[in-house]
Amino acid sequence: MLNLQLGIRHAVGKQGPITLDLKSSAFDPKEKVWTRFPPEGSKYTPPHSSCDFKWKDYCPQVFRTLRKLFKVDAADYMLSLCGDQALRELSSPGKSGSFFYLTSNDQYMIKTMKKSEVKIFLKMLRAYYNHVRAFENTLVTKFFGLHCVKLAGANQKKVRFVIMGNLFCSDYPIHRRFDLKGSSLGRTTDKPQTEIDEYTTLKDLDLNFIFRLQKHWCQEFQRQVDRDCEFLEQENIMDYSLLVGVHFRDTRDRLLTGGSFDSDSSRGSSPHLSRGDTDGNRFAKIKLGSNMPIRAERTIRKSDIEPQIIGEPTGEFYDVVLYFGIIDILQDYDISKKLEHAYKSFQYDPTSISAVDPKQYSRRFRDFVFKAFQEEKFDL
Repeated sequence: MLNLQLGIRHAVGKQGPITLDLKSSAFDPKEKVWTRFPPEGSKYTPPHSSCDFKWKDYCPQVFRTLRKLFKVDAADYMLSLCGDQALRELSSPGKSGSFFYLTSNDQYMIKTMKKSEVKIFLKMLRAYYNHVRAFENTLVTKFFGLHCVKLAGANQKKVRFVIMGNLFCSDYPIHRRFDLKGSSLGRTTDKPQTEIDEYTTLKDLDLNFIFRLQKHWCQEFQRQVDRDCEFLEQENIMDYSLLVGVHFRDTRDRLLTGGSFDSDSSRGSSPHLSRGDTDGNRFAKIKLGSNMPIRAERTIRKSDIEPQIIGEPTGEFYDVVLYFGIIDILQDYDISKKLEHAYKSFQYDPTSISAVDPKQYSRRFRDFVFKAFQEEKFDL
C-alpha cells in the first residue's frame, strides 16, 4: 500500500503539458516508465520506510489526459489516494481473485489486475480514449491510471493495478445493489432473504423492480447503452455488467423490499460505498447514471419453474435515487471463454449462460436492461 502511494505521488507530481490530440506513440503498450524507489531515496524519489521496489507507469500521457477529460483535479486526486488516511480494503476479493481498495473519501477504487487484463486494456486503450472523449455521458467505467509495483530482491513479485472511479460515491447511502448481465444461469444470490443487506450484490433473477425514467432520460439512457455496447462489441469484450445502486428516499420503503436494513449501526464496522446525506441541494448534480431521482415499480415473478428474467409489474411504486454504470469491461472472448461456452452449452440452454460471443452478449444485455429501465408512464 505504501509503495503504491509513493508511486502515485511521484507519477501525478510529474505533470507535463496536456493535449487532447494524442500521438499514436502515447498508446503504444511499450510506452511505460520504470522508476526505482530505494529506501534511502534517490535523485528523483524520496527516502521511505518500505522495501526497495520498482514502479511502472503504463501510458502515462494517456492517463494524465483521461484525468483531465474526466475533470479530475490533480491535487485532489493525489490527496485522495496518498493522504494521511489509509486506503480501505473491501471485504473480499471478487470472483476474478482481484482485490479492491477504496479511498477514504469513497471517490476512487483501486483494483489489482492480472497480466492478461492489463494486455486487454492496453490493446483497447486508444479505442477507449476515443470513446470517452466522444461521449461525455458514457456509462463505461472511468479509468484514471494503470500501474505496477515490482518488489526488488529474490521475491520479484509484481502487483498490477488500475485506479478507477467509484460509482457509488454518493450523497446517499445505497440500500440495494444489483449486478445485471442479462443472463439467467446462476444469476441469483445464494443468501437467504433475511441476510440480504445493503452490501449484498444481487443479480438478474433477484431484480424485483422496473426503473421508470422520464422520457428524456430514458431516450438518453437507451442511446448511451447502445453506443457503449457497440464499442465493447467492437473490442471483442463480453461478461460486463450494469451495476445499479438504489437509494430508497422513504425509510419505510426499505423494509418492504425484504432483507435487513440496519445501515446506520453497521456503517462504523464495515466499509461503506457512500458518503451519507451531506446537503439539502441533493439533485443539483443529476447526470445520466448518477444522482437520478426516479420511480421504481415493484415486480413479481409468476413461477419458479421457468424463471422470468423480468417479473410482472405490480403498480406498487417507490421513490428512489439511482446510480449505475457499466463495469468489468476487461474480459475478452478468449479461448477459455469459448471452451466455457462449449462445455456449458451441453448442459444448459446456451442463451442462459454468461459466456457467449460479444455480439450475442451485447444484444442480450441490451434486451435485458431496456426491459429493466423503461419510460415513466406519467409525467411527474
